[in-house]
Amino acid sequence: MKVAISTNNNQVSAHFGRCPLFTTIDIEDGKVIKQETIENSGHEPGLIPKFLNEKDVQYIIGVQGTIGDVIKKMQDGTLEGGESLCKPGGGKGYGLDKTECDHPYEENDCEHDGGEK
Repeated sequence: MKVAISTNNNQVSAHFGRCPLFTTIDIEDGKVIKQETIENSGHEPGLIPKFLNEKDVQYIIGVQGTIGDVIKKMQDGTLEGGESLCKPGGGKGYGLDKTECDHPYEENDCEHDGGEK
């Protein structure tokens, strides 16, 4: 099974489409056999699913926590889904014109809130 996790500073990124990186992991029999980090291909409708599909990704994970904690929970079967932390904007320009995030974040987590990438 190959999984992609939206990644920002070793944390799961709440902004899936605008995350700087994806961590991909291959898991077989509960063990990680391969882990790599790939750059986000860009944010436009339909691009990211196609990009990840071309990388043979079967599942996309978007929860809270560190990448390591998420991987451990996946391995031991305790990973639970949650409510989306990022609400979609009003269409074109979302993320560029928006001045605040709708999710809780730590300092330097959201580049469009004045934090650093």
